[in-house]
Amino acid sequence: MHEDTWVADRRRRFAAVDEDGPMDVLAEVLKVSGARGALGVRLEAGGSWGLWLDSFPGAALHVVSRGAMWLHVTGEKPLQVRAGDAVLVSPGTAHGIAGGADVTMGSCDREAAARAMGEGRALRLGSAPGRTEVIVLHYEQDPEVRTPVLTSLTRPLHVTARENAQLGRTVELLAAELAEPQIGTTAAINSVVDLLLVQFVRAWLARHPQERSGSWLGAMRDPVVRDALARVHARPEHPWTTETLAAATSVSRATLSRRFRSALGQTPGAYLTRWRIDLASVRLRDTDEPVESISGAVGYGSPHAFSRAFRRARGTAPGEYRSRLRRSAEGTPGPAVGGAPGPATG
Repeated sequence: MHEDTWVADRRRRFAAVDEDGPMDVLAEVLKVSGARGALGVRLEAGGSWGLWLDSFPGAALHVVSRGAMWLHVTGEKPLQVRAGDAVLVSPGTAHGIAGGADVTMGSCDREAAARAMGEGRALRLGSAPGRTEVIVLHYEQDPEVRTPVLTSLTRPLHVTARENAQLGRTVELLAAELAEPQIGTTAAINSVVDLLLVQFVRAWLARHPQERSGSWLGAMRDPVVRDALARVHARPEHPWTTETLAAATSVSRATLSRRFRSALGQTPGAYLTRWRIDLASVRLRDTDEPVESISGAVGYGSPHAFSRAFRRARGTAPGEYRSRLRRSAEGTPGPAVGGAPGPATG
């Protein structure tokens, strides 16, 4: 099967993976996973205040531009977050933010927050003059992508201003845009919000190398796993096996398997299968390419092998999966299908 433009584009952009070092895996996964940010609300608080936030399907990044706040997560010790700091909370984690470590928190008034956002002003909390400013950002991942870029965080990630001055300057830029809206402010804010996520992850990885296990982001700290992921993401269509991937990363098969399982909790083959299915799912939804073309582009030797693997992972055949997504987009109900990933091989 001839190499299509999608594969050719990846080869062109990541040709340096062998000559010049690993590709930017983080950028690639964030792009494919559709991890895009949005401004949730800007808070101005003073005195005694506290806000309990409902579970949100996306990750929440709380950025303190002035003063200080406390992050409350059930079962964990309250965490103080100061000016210039940021803290990332895993999707679906119910948590609260407050002016102290021992404050009774009220529920979030979503209507008041929406009005404040629509009017371009901060949501006021507390009875005293505002001494703390918090910017709440939300990051959602494409629901068709199951690779857990932001969803496998075992606990909140905290980066302080003194750990990364660049992050602090970006926070100041965002705060300035929000305080004085001008022509192009919306476009500027969207760009800064996405930049903040990359800077936050970069700073956390650099400052917390010991927190490596249990999450996709933490796996980036292991050079062996990072190199293997770079090769998988650069050439997902390649017939990788654990042995050939180990040889490409200059380690033994046993070493790669051990390090991969320690960092990500799965084998290289299982990860490769899930990533291929993620790529295929997005293409089935967003393009009209034939299933045969997609199967070859993501590394399957035949449409039958691809269909079998896809059905294991998504609970339905590729063609029906595409039809269901389009019926859903058009508002037409369709038959329910299973979605739990099955065992992967590789």
